[in-house]
Amino acid sequence: MGKITGFLEIERDDRDYAPVEERVKHWHEFVIPLPEQKLRDQAARCMDCGIPHCQGTGSVAPGTPGCPVNNQIPDWNDLVYKSRWEEAARNLHSTNNFPEVTGRVCPAPCEASCTLNINNNPVSIKTIECAIADRAIEQGWIKPEPPSVKTGKKVAIVGSGPAGMACAQQLARAGHEVHVYEKFAKAGGLLRYGIPDFKMEKPIIDIRVKQMQGEGVKFFYGTHVGVDVPAEKLLKDYDAVALTGGAEKSRDLPVEGRELDGIHFAMDFLPQQNRRVSGEKQGDVKPILAEGKHVVVIGGGDTGSDCIGTSFRQGAKSVTNFEIMPQPPEHENKMLTWPNWPLILRTSSSHEEGAKREFSVLTQKFSGENGRVKKLHCVHVDDKFTPVEGSEFEIDAELVLLAMGFVHPVHEGMVKSLGLALDPRGNVRASTTDYRTSVDKVFTAGDMRRGQSLVVWAIREGRQCAHAVDKFLMGETTLPR
Repeated sequence: MGKITGFLEIERDDRDYAPVEERVKHWHEFVIPLPEQKLRDQAARCMDCGIPHCQGTGSVAPGTPGCPVNNQIPDWNDLVYKSRWEEAARNLHSTNNFPEVTGRVCPAPCEASCTLNINNNPVSIKTIECAIADRAIEQGWIKPEPPSVKTGKKVAIVGSGPAGMACAQQLARAGHEVHVYEKFAKAGGLLRYGIPDFKMEKPIIDIRVKQMQGEGVKFFYGTHVGVDVPAEKLLKDYDAVALTGGAEKSRDLPVEGRELDGIHFAMDFLPQQNRRVSGEKQGDVKPILAEGKHVVVIGGGDTGSDCIGTSFRQGAKSVTNFEIMPQPPEHENKMLTWPNWPLILRTSSSHEEGAKREFSVLTQKFSGENGRVKKLHCVHVDDKFTPVEGSEFEIDAELVLLAMGFVHPVHEGMVKSLGLALDPRGNVRASTTDYRTSVDKVFTAGDMRRGQSLVVWAIREGRQCAHAVDKFLMGETTLPR
Protein backbone atom coordinates (compact mmCIF):
# COMPACT_ATOMS: atom_id res chain seq x y z
CA MET A 1 0.00 0.00 0.00
CA GLY A 2 1.58 3.24 -1.15
CA LYS A 3 -0.34 6.08 0.54
CA ILE A 4 -1.67 5.10 3.95
CA THR A 5 -4.00 8.09 4.23
CA GLY A 6 -5.04 8.18 0.57
CA PHE A 7 -8.65 7.14 1.11
CA LEU A 8 -9.01 9.76 3.84
CA GLU A 9 -7.68 12.62 1.73
CA ILE A 10 -8.92 11.90 -1.81
CA GLU A 11 -12.52 11.68 -3.02
CA ARG A 12 -13.59 9.17 -5.66
CA ASP A 13 -13.28 10.40 -9.23
CA ASP A 14 -14.19 8.47 -12.35
CA ARG A 15 -14.35 8.65 -16.12
CA ASP A 16 -17.01 10.86 -17.66
CA TYR A 17 -19.04 10.57 -20.87
CA ALA A 18 -19.10 12.84 -23.90
CA PRO A 19 -22.37 14.82 -24.11
CA VAL A 20 -25.39 12.89 -25.37
CA GLU A 21 -25.98 15.23 -28.31
CA GLU A 22 -22.45 14.50 -29.57
CA ARG A 23 -22.06 10.79 -28.88
CA VAL A 24 -25.33 9.67 -30.53
CA LYS A 25 -23.99 10.93 -33.87
CA HIS A 26 -21.28 8.28 -34.12
CA TRP A 27 -20.37 4.68 -33.25
CA HIS A 28 -17.09 5.33 -31.42
CA GLU A 29 -16.42 4.92 -27.71
CA PHE A 30 -17.31 8.09 -25.82
CA VAL A 31 -15.80 7.52 -22.36
CA ILE A 32 -13.37 10.28 -21.41
CA PRO A 33 -10.29 8.78 -19.68
CA LEU A 34 -8.83 10.25 -16.51
CA PRO A 35 -5.40 11.93 -16.82
CA GLU A 36 -2.46 10.08 -15.31
CA GLN A 37 -2.20 12.11 -12.12
CA LYS A 38 -5.87 11.55 -11.33
CA LEU A 39 -5.42 7.83 -11.97
CA ARG A 40 -2.54 7.76 -9.51
CA ASP A 41 -4.66 9.65 -6.98
CA GLN A 42 -7.51 7.17 -7.40
CA ALA A 43 -5.13 4.24 -6.99
CA ALA A 44 -3.88 5.88 -3.79
CA ARG A 45 -7.38 5.51 -2.33
CA CYS A 46 -6.91 1.72 -2.14
CA MET A 47 -6.68 1.13 1.60
CA ASP A 48 -4.85 -1.53 3.63
CA CYS A 49 -8.12 -3.29 4.36
CA GLY A 50 -6.78 -6.65 5.54
CA ILE A 51 -9.21 -8.82 3.58
CA PRO A 52 -9.52 -7.41 0.03
CA HIS A 53 -12.89 -8.80 -1.06
CA CYS A 54 -12.39 -7.04 -4.40
CA GLN A 55 -9.98 -9.80 -5.43
CA GLY A 56 -12.66 -12.46 -5.23
CA THR A 57 -13.00 -15.38 -2.89
CA GLY A 58 -12.15 -18.16 -5.32
CA SER A 59 -15.73 -19.39 -5.10
CA VAL A 60 -17.54 -20.30 -8.31
CA ALA A 61 -21.00 -19.54 -6.98
CA PRO A 62 -22.81 -16.71 -8.79
CA GLY A 63 -23.12 -13.53 -6.79
CA THR A 64 -20.12 -14.12 -4.55
CA PRO A 65 -18.04 -11.05 -3.75
CA GLY A 66 -15.33 -9.59 -5.88
CA CYS A 67 -13.58 -10.45 -9.10
CA PRO A 68 -14.24 -13.85 -10.70
CA VAL A 69 -10.75 -13.97 -12.24
CA ASN A 70 -9.20 -13.05 -8.89
CA ASN A 71 -7.41 -9.95 -10.14
CA GLN A 72 -4.77 -8.83 -7.63
CA ILE A 73 -6.36 -5.41 -7.38
CA PRO A 74 -4.55 -3.93 -4.35
CA ASP A 75 -1.22 -4.92 -5.91
CA TRP A 76 -1.72 -3.16 -9.22
CA ASN A 77 -3.37 -0.18 -7.55
CA ASP A 78 -0.19 0.27 -5.55
CA LEU A 79 1.94 -0.10 -8.68
CA VAL A 80 -0.10 2.55 -10.50
CA TYR A 81 0.23 4.89 -7.51
CA LYS A 82 4.00 4.44 -7.78
CA SER A 83 3.92 4.93 -11.60
CA ARG A 84 5.20 1.39 -12.20
CA TRP A 85 2.81 0.88 -15.11
CA GLU A 86 4.55 -1.95 -16.96
CA GLU A 87 4.80 -3.99 -13.77
CA ALA A 88 1.13 -3.26 -13.12
CA ALA A 89 0.33 -4.55 -16.62
CA ARG A 90 2.25 -7.78 -16.00
CA ASN A 91 0.41 -8.29 -12.75
CA LEU A 92 -2.98 -7.61 -14.34
CA HIS A 93 -2.33 -9.99 -17.23
CA SER A 94 -1.27 -12.75 -14.86
CA THR A 95 -4.95 -13.30 -13.97
CA ASN A 96 -6.87 -11.79 -16.88
CA ASN A 97 -6.20 -12.43 -20.56
CA PHE A 98 -8.29 -9.48 -21.77
CA PRO A 99 -8.33 -6.64 -19.20
CA GLU A 100 -9.02 -4.05 -21.90
CA VAL A 101 -12.36 -5.83 -22.38
CA THR A 102 -13.31 -6.13 -18.71
CA GLY A 103 -12.15 -2.55 -18.16
CA ARG A 104 -14.84 -1.49 -20.63
CA VAL A 105 -17.81 -3.82 -20.25
CA CYS A 106 -17.55 -5.65 -16.91
CA PRO A 107 -20.12 -4.35 -14.36
CA ALA A 108 -17.32 -4.34 -11.77
CA PRO A 109 -18.45 -6.54 -8.87
CA CYS A 110 -15.01 -5.71 -7.45
CA GLU A 111 -16.16 -2.15 -6.73
CA ALA A 112 -19.33 -3.32 -5.01
CA SER A 113 -17.19 -5.43 -2.67
CA CYS A 114 -14.52 -2.76 -2.07
CA THR A 115 -14.09 -2.19 1.67
CA LEU A 116 -14.42 1.56 1.10
CA ASN A 117 -17.92 0.88 -0.24
CA ILE A 118 -19.20 0.08 3.25
CA ASN A 119 -19.61 3.73 4.19
CA ASN A 120 -17.82 5.64 1.44
CA ASN A 121 -17.33 5.54 -2.32
CA PRO A 122 -15.34 2.57 -3.64
CA VAL A 123 -12.00 2.78 -5.42
CA SER A 124 -12.38 3.40 -9.19
CA ILE A 125 -11.07 -0.10 -9.90
CA LYS A 126 -12.58 -0.58 -13.37
CA THR A 127 -11.21 2.75 -14.61
CA ILE A 128 -7.71 1.95 -13.33
CA GLU A 129 -7.84 -1.53 -14.87
CA CYS A 130 -8.81 -0.10 -18.26
CA ALA A 131 -6.04 2.51 -18.05
CA ILE A 132 -3.42 -0.17 -17.33
CA ALA A 133 -4.63 -2.34 -20.22
CA ASP A 134 -4.85 0.55 -22.68
CA ARG A 135 -1.36 1.74 -21.75
CA ALA A 136 -0.02 -1.76 -22.29
CA ILE A 137 -1.47 -1.68 -25.81
CA GLU A 138 -0.24 1.84 -26.56
CA GLN A 139 3.29 1.08 -25.32
CA GLY A 140 3.57 -2.16 -27.25
CA TRP A 141 3.75 -4.35 -24.17
CA ILE A 142 1.16 -6.77 -25.62
CA LYS A 143 3.42 -9.23 -27.39
CA PRO A 144 3.09 -12.93 -28.26
CA GLU A 145 4.27 -15.32 -25.57
CA PRO A 146 4.96 -18.50 -27.55
CA PRO A 147 5.91 -21.64 -25.64
CA SER A 148 9.53 -22.74 -25.46
CA VAL A 149 8.55 -26.41 -25.85
CA LYS A 150 5.76 -27.98 -27.92
CA THR A 151 3.86 -30.96 -26.51
CA GLY A 152 2.75 -32.52 -29.78
CA LYS A 153 -0.88 -32.51 -28.59
CA LYS A 154 -3.70 -30.97 -30.64
CA VAL A 155 -6.73 -29.23 -29.13
CA ALA A 156 -9.84 -27.92 -30.90
CA ILE A 157 -11.75 -24.98 -29.44
CA VAL A 158 -15.28 -24.47 -30.77
CA GLY A 159 -16.31 -20.85 -30.42
CA SER A 160 -14.12 -17.76 -30.22
CA GLY A 161 -15.88 -15.71 -27.57
CA PRO A 162 -14.06 -14.67 -24.39
CA ALA A 163 -14.18 -18.19 -22.90
CA GLY A 164 -12.85 -19.79 -26.08
CA MET A 165 -10.15 -17.20 -26.64
CA ALA A 166 -8.95 -17.37 -23.03
CA CYS A 167 -8.87 -21.17 -23.16
CA ALA A 168 -7.06 -21.16 -26.49
CA GLN A 169 -4.42 -18.66 -25.36
CA GLN A 170 -3.64 -20.55 -22.17
CA LEU A 171 -3.34 -23.90 -23.97
CA ALA A 172 -1.14 -22.43 -26.70
CA ARG A 173 1.20 -21.02 -24.08
CA ALA A 174 1.35 -24.48 -22.51
CA GLY A 175 2.76 -25.80 -25.77
CA HIS A 176 -0.26 -27.42 -27.40
CA GLU A 177 -1.29 -26.96 -31.03
CA VAL A 178 -4.59 -25.08 -30.77
CA HIS A 179 -7.18 -24.68 -33.51
CA VAL A 180 -10.17 -22.36 -32.95
CA TYR A 181 -13.33 -22.96 -35.00
CA GLU A 182 -15.64 -19.95 -35.44
CA LYS A 183 -18.87 -19.99 -37.46
CA PHE A 184 -18.74 -16.25 -38.16
CA ALA A 185 -16.27 -14.29 -40.27
CA LYS A 186 -14.23 -12.94 -37.35
CA ALA A 187 -13.27 -13.89 -33.81
CA GLY A 188 -14.74 -12.47 -30.64
CA GLY A 189 -18.20 -13.97 -30.21
CA LEU A 190 -20.49 -11.55 -28.36
CA LEU A 191 -17.55 -9.20 -27.85
CA ARG A 192 -17.60 -8.55 -31.59
CA TYR A 193 -21.17 -9.24 -32.63
CA GLY A 194 -23.15 -8.40 -29.50
CA ILE A 195 -21.51 -5.47 -27.73
CA PRO A 196 -21.95 -2.26 -29.76
CA ASP A 197 -18.89 -0.37 -30.97
CA PHE A 198 -19.80 2.67 -28.89
CA LYS A 199 -19.17 0.54 -25.80
CA MET A 200 -16.14 -1.32 -27.14
CA GLU A 201 -14.45 -0.76 -30.48
CA LYS A 202 -13.33 -3.93 -32.23
CA PRO A 203 -9.65 -3.24 -33.01
CA ILE A 204 -8.82 -4.29 -29.45
CA ILE A 205 -10.11 -7.79 -30.30
CA ASP A 206 -7.95 -7.80 -33.43
CA ILE A 207 -4.90 -6.97 -31.29
CA ARG A 208 -5.54 -10.06 -29.16
CA VAL A 209 -6.16 -12.26 -32.20
CA LYS A 210 -2.83 -11.14 -33.66
CA GLN A 211 -1.11 -11.86 -30.35
CA MET A 212 -2.65 -15.34 -30.20
CA GLN A 213 -1.67 -16.08 -33.79
CA GLY A 214 1.89 -15.17 -32.81
CA GLU A 215 1.59 -17.76 -30.05
CA GLY A 216 0.61 -20.45 -32.57
CA VAL A 217 -3.19 -20.38 -32.38
CA LYS A 218 -4.88 -21.04 -35.73
CA PHE A 219 -8.35 -19.63 -36.42
CA PHE A 220 -10.77 -21.27 -38.85
CA TYR A 221 -13.51 -18.76 -39.68
CA GLY A 222 -16.83 -19.43 -41.38
CA THR A 223 -16.70 -22.97 -40.03
CA HIS A 224 -19.84 -24.03 -38.19
CA VAL A 225 -19.08 -27.21 -36.25
CA GLY A 226 -22.09 -29.50 -36.39
CA VAL A 227 -23.15 -27.97 -39.73
CA ASP A 228 -20.13 -27.43 -42.01
CA VAL A 229 -17.87 -29.83 -40.12
CA PRO A 230 -19.20 -32.93 -38.34
CA ALA A 231 -18.55 -32.66 -34.62
CA GLU A 232 -17.47 -36.31 -34.61
CA LYS A 233 -14.58 -35.42 -36.94
CA LEU A 234 -13.06 -33.25 -34.23
CA LEU A 235 -13.04 -36.21 -31.85
CA LYS A 236 -11.00 -38.18 -34.40
CA ASP A 237 -8.60 -35.39 -35.33
CA TYR A 238 -7.81 -33.89 -31.91
CA ASP A 239 -6.55 -35.08 -28.55
CA ALA A 240 -9.11 -32.89 -26.76
CA VAL A 241 -12.03 -30.66 -27.70
CA ALA A 242 -13.30 -27.66 -25.73
CA LEU A 243 -16.80 -26.38 -26.47
CA THR A 244 -17.16 -22.66 -25.74
CA GLY A 245 -20.01 -21.74 -28.06
CA GLY A 246 -22.04 -19.65 -25.63
CA ALA A 247 -25.74 -19.65 -24.74
CA GLU A 248 -27.30 -18.49 -27.99
CA LYS A 249 -30.90 -19.65 -27.60
CA SER A 250 -32.81 -16.42 -27.00
CA ARG A 251 -35.79 -16.30 -24.64
CA ASP A 252 -38.91 -15.77 -26.74
CA LEU A 253 -42.23 -14.06 -26.04
CA PRO A 254 -44.88 -16.47 -27.41
CA VAL A 255 -47.97 -14.25 -27.31
CA GLU A 256 -50.60 -13.36 -29.89
CA GLY A 257 -49.13 -11.49 -32.85
CA ARG A 258 -45.55 -12.69 -32.32
CA GLU A 259 -45.38 -13.64 -36.01
CA LEU A 260 -45.79 -10.04 -37.20
CA ASP A 261 -42.94 -8.46 -39.12
CA GLY A 262 -40.93 -5.96 -37.09
CA ILE A 263 -40.52 -8.14 -33.98
CA HIS A 264 -36.96 -9.38 -33.64
CA PHE A 265 -34.56 -10.88 -31.14
CA ALA A 266 -31.90 -8.47 -29.94
CA MET A 267 -29.24 -10.78 -31.30
CA ASP A 268 -30.70 -10.48 -34.79
CA PHE A 269 -30.55 -6.68 -34.49
CA LEU A 270 -27.24 -5.91 -32.77
CA PRO A 271 -24.85 -8.01 -34.93
CA GLN A 272 -26.17 -6.34 -38.09
CA GLN A 273 -25.08 -2.92 -36.90
CA ASN A 274 -21.69 -4.18 -35.75
CA ARG A 275 -21.13 -5.63 -39.22
CA ARG A 276 -22.14 -2.33 -40.81
CA VAL A 277 -19.61 -0.45 -38.69
CA SER A 278 -16.80 -2.87 -39.55
CA GLY A 279 -17.72 -3.12 -43.25
CA GLU A 280 -18.39 -6.83 -43.01
CA LYS A 281 -20.74 -8.19 -45.66
CA GLN A 282 -24.28 -8.96 -44.51
CA GLY A 283 -25.24 -11.31 -47.33
CA ASP A 284 -28.93 -11.44 -48.21
CA VAL A 285 -30.10 -10.77 -44.64
CA LYS A 286 -33.02 -8.32 -44.45
CA PRO A 287 -31.89 -5.12 -42.69
CA ILE A 288 -33.37 -4.38 -39.26
CA LEU A 289 -33.23 -0.62 -38.71
CA ALA A 290 -34.74 1.73 -36.11
CA GLU A 291 -34.58 4.89 -38.22
CA GLY A 292 -37.78 6.91 -38.00
CA LYS A 293 -39.59 4.29 -35.91
CA HIS A 294 -41.16 4.01 -32.50
CA VAL A 295 -38.98 1.33 -30.91
CA VAL A 296 -39.90 -0.80 -27.91
CA VAL A 297 -37.18 -2.83 -26.20
CA ILE A 298 -38.46 -5.61 -23.96
CA GLY A 299 -35.90 -6.54 -21.33
CA GLY A 300 -34.03 -4.37 -18.84
CA GLY A 301 -30.54 -5.88 -18.82
CA ASP A 302 -27.33 -5.05 -20.65
CA THR A 303 -28.59 -6.41 -23.97
CA GLY A 304 -31.66 -4.21 -23.75
CA SER A 305 -29.46 -1.23 -22.97
CA ASP A 306 -27.32 -2.00 -26.04
CA CYS A 307 -30.47 -2.09 -28.19
CA ILE A 308 -31.48 1.33 -26.83
CA GLY A 309 -28.15 3.00 -27.64
CA THR A 310 -28.05 1.39 -31.08
CA SER A 311 -31.62 2.50 -31.85
CA PHE A 312 -30.87 6.12 -30.97
CA ARG A 313 -27.79 6.13 -33.20
CA GLN A 314 -29.83 4.72 -36.06
CA GLY A 315 -32.30 7.59 -35.71
CA ALA A 316 -35.24 6.11 -33.84
CA LYS A 317 -38.25 8.39 -33.36
CA SER A 318 -38.66 7.16 -29.78
CA VAL A 319 -37.37 4.32 -27.61
CA THR A 320 -39.33 2.75 -24.76
CA ASN A 321 -37.88 0.07 -22.48
CA PHE A 322 -40.16 -2.39 -20.65
CA GLU A 323 -39.08 -4.69 -17.82
CA ILE A 324 -41.39 -7.23 -16.19
CA MET A 325 -39.53 -7.05 -12.86
CA PRO A 326 -40.43 -4.34 -10.35
CA GLN A 327 -38.22 -1.27 -10.19
CA PRO A 328 -35.35 -1.95 -7.76
CA PRO A 329 -34.33 0.58 -5.11
CA GLU A 330 -31.98 3.40 -6.08
CA HIS A 331 -29.67 2.67 -3.14
CA GLU A 332 -28.84 -0.52 -1.29
CA ASN A 333 -28.60 -1.04 2.45
CA LYS A 334 -24.86 -1.60 2.51
CA MET A 335 -24.94 -3.05 6.01
CA LEU A 336 -27.08 -5.87 4.61
CA THR A 337 -25.60 -6.36 1.13
CA TRP A 338 -21.87 -5.60 1.30
CA PRO A 339 -19.65 -7.22 -0.02
CA ASN A 340 -22.17 -8.93 -2.30
CA TRP A 341 -23.47 -7.52 -5.56
CA PRO A 342 -26.54 -5.44 -4.68
CA LEU A 343 -29.83 -5.32 -6.53
CA ILE A 344 -30.29 -1.61 -7.26
CA LEU A 345 -31.59 0.55 -10.08
CA ARG A 346 -28.80 0.85 -12.64
CA THR A 347 -28.97 3.52 -15.31
CA SER A 348 -26.67 2.93 -18.27
CA SER A 349 -25.28 5.53 -20.63
CA SER A 350 -27.82 4.36 -23.23
CA HIS A 351 -30.74 4.90 -20.84
CA GLU A 352 -29.51 8.46 -20.34
CA GLU A 353 -29.75 9.11 -24.07
CA GLY A 354 -33.52 9.50 -23.88
CA ALA A 355 -35.21 6.14 -23.35
CA LYS A 356 -38.45 5.96 -21.45
CA ARG A 357 -38.26 3.12 -18.88
CA GLU A 358 -41.18 1.32 -17.29
CA PHE A 359 -41.07 -1.53 -14.81
CA SER A 360 -43.59 -4.24 -13.88
CA VAL A 361 -44.94 -4.34 -17.44
CA LEU A 362 -46.18 -7.53 -19.14
CA THR A 363 -46.78 -7.64 -22.89
CA GLN A 364 -50.04 -9.50 -23.52
CA LYS A 365 -50.16 -9.35 -27.31
CA PHE A 366 -48.96 -7.59 -30.46
CA SER A 367 -51.23 -6.14 -33.13
CA GLY A 368 -50.51 -4.72 -36.55
CA GLU A 369 -51.54 -3.85 -40.08
CA ASN A 370 -50.62 -5.57 -43.35
CA GLY A 371 -48.50 -8.09 -41.51
CA ARG A 372 -46.38 -5.51 -39.65
CA VAL A 373 -46.43 -4.76 -35.95
CA LYS A 374 -48.05 -1.44 -34.96
CA LYS A 375 -48.89 -1.74 -31.26
CA LEU A 376 -48.07 -3.52 -28.03
CA HIS A 377 -50.92 -4.35 -25.67
CA CYS A 378 -49.58 -4.38 -22.13
CA VAL A 379 -50.61 -4.53 -18.50
CA HIS A 380 -48.90 -3.66 -15.25
CA VAL A 381 -48.22 -6.56 -12.86
CA ASP A 382 -47.69 -6.89 -9.13
CA ASP A 383 -44.63 -8.38 -7.45
CA LYS A 384 -46.00 -11.88 -8.18
CA PHE A 385 -46.37 -11.01 -11.88
CA THR A 386 -50.15 -11.08 -11.62
CA PRO A 387 -51.87 -8.52 -13.92
CA VAL A 388 -53.28 -5.52 -12.07
CA GLU A 389 -56.92 -5.07 -13.02
CA GLY A 390 -57.58 -1.86 -14.91
CA SER A 391 -53.91 -1.16 -15.70
CA GLU A 392 -54.04 -2.25 -19.35
CA PHE A 393 -52.54 0.10 -21.93
CA GLU A 394 -51.34 0.24 -25.53
CA ILE A 395 -48.21 1.74 -27.05
CA ASP A 396 -47.19 2.43 -30.65
CA ALA A 397 -44.40 0.16 -31.82
CA GLU A 398 -42.98 -0.18 -35.33
CA LEU A 399 -39.91 -2.12 -34.17
CA VAL A 400 -39.92 -4.45 -31.17
CA LEU A 401 -36.65 -5.87 -29.88
CA LEU A 402 -36.77 -8.88 -27.55
CA ALA A 403 -33.86 -8.62 -25.10
CA MET A 404 -35.06 -10.96 -22.39
CA GLY A 405 -31.91 -13.02 -22.07
CA PHE A 406 -30.85 -16.45 -23.25
CA VAL A 407 -32.18 -19.77 -22.02
CA HIS A 408 -29.36 -22.17 -22.96
CA PRO A 409 -27.01 -23.18 -25.81
CA VAL A 410 -28.44 -24.12 -29.17
CA HIS A 411 -29.01 -27.87 -29.00
CA GLU A 412 -29.53 -28.54 -32.69
CA GLY A 413 -26.34 -29.60 -34.46
CA MET A 414 -23.20 -30.10 -32.41
CA VAL A 415 -24.72 -30.67 -28.96
CA LYS A 416 -27.23 -33.25 -30.16
CA SER A 417 -24.88 -35.00 -32.59
CA LEU A 418 -22.32 -35.55 -29.82
CA GLY A 419 -25.04 -36.75 -27.44
CA LEU A 420 -23.89 -34.41 -24.67
CA ALA A 421 -25.67 -34.66 -21.33
CA LEU A 422 -27.46 -31.47 -20.26
CA ASP A 423 -28.17 -29.98 -16.87
CA PRO A 424 -31.76 -29.17 -15.78
CA ARG A 425 -31.51 -25.71 -17.38
CA GLY A 426 -30.46 -27.10 -20.76
CA ASN A 427 -26.78 -26.17 -20.52
CA VAL A 428 -24.04 -28.67 -21.34
CA ARG A 429 -23.34 -30.53 -18.12
CA ALA A 430 -19.86 -30.31 -16.64
CA SER A 431 -18.44 -29.47 -13.24
CA THR A 432 -16.06 -26.64 -12.40
CA THR A 433 -13.66 -29.26 -11.01
CA ASP A 434 -12.61 -30.64 -14.39
CA TYR A 435 -14.96 -29.07 -16.99
CA ARG A 436 -15.40 -32.50 -18.62
CA THR A 437 -18.65 -33.31 -20.39
CA SER A 438 -20.34 -36.71 -20.55
CA VAL A 439 -18.34 -37.49 -23.72
CA ASP A 440 -14.72 -38.60 -23.41
CA LYS A 441 -12.09 -35.90 -24.09
CA VAL A 442 -14.76 -33.24 -24.64
CA PHE A 443 -14.73 -30.22 -22.29
CA THR A 444 -16.97 -27.17 -22.04
CA ALA A 445 -16.75 -23.72 -20.47
CA GLY A 446 -18.35 -20.29 -20.42
CA ASP A 447 -22.01 -19.62 -21.11
CA MET A 448 -22.41 -23.00 -22.80
CA ARG A 449 -21.76 -24.60 -19.40
CA ARG A 450 -22.98 -22.05 -16.86
CA GLY A 451 -25.68 -20.25 -18.82
CA GLN A 452 -25.89 -16.57 -19.68
CA SER A 453 -23.38 -14.68 -17.57
CA LEU A 454 -20.73 -11.95 -17.51
CA VAL A 455 -17.66 -11.68 -19.73
CA VAL A 456 -15.43 -11.92 -16.66
CA TRP A 457 -16.98 -15.30 -15.76
CA ALA A 458 -16.37 -16.48 -19.33
CA ILE A 459 -12.69 -15.55 -19.06
CA ARG A 460 -12.42 -17.31 -15.71
CA GLU A 461 -14.03 -20.49 -17.01
CA GLY A 462 -11.91 -20.45 -20.17
CA ARG A 463 -8.75 -20.26 -18.08
CA GLN A 464 -9.89 -22.98 -15.71
CA CYS A 465 -10.96 -25.19 -18.61
CA ALA A 466 -7.48 -24.80 -20.13
CA HIS A 467 -6.01 -25.91 -16.80
CA ALA A 468 -8.24 -29.00 -16.89
CA VAL A 469 -7.46 -29.83 -20.53
CA ASP A 470 -3.71 -29.46 -20.00
CA LYS A 471 -3.87 -31.74 -16.95
CA PHE A 472 -5.92 -34.28 -18.93
CA LEU A 473 -3.40 -34.30 -21.77
CA MET A 474 -0.18 -34.19 -19.77
CA GLY A 475 -1.08 -35.69 -16.40
CA GLU A 476 -0.08 -32.46 -14.69
CA THR A 477 -0.21 -28.74 -15.38
CA THR A 478 1.47 -25.50 -14.42
CA LEU A 479 -1.36 -23.37 -15.80
CA PRO A 480 -3.05 -21.22 -13.16
CA ARG A 481 -6.58 -22.14 -12.21
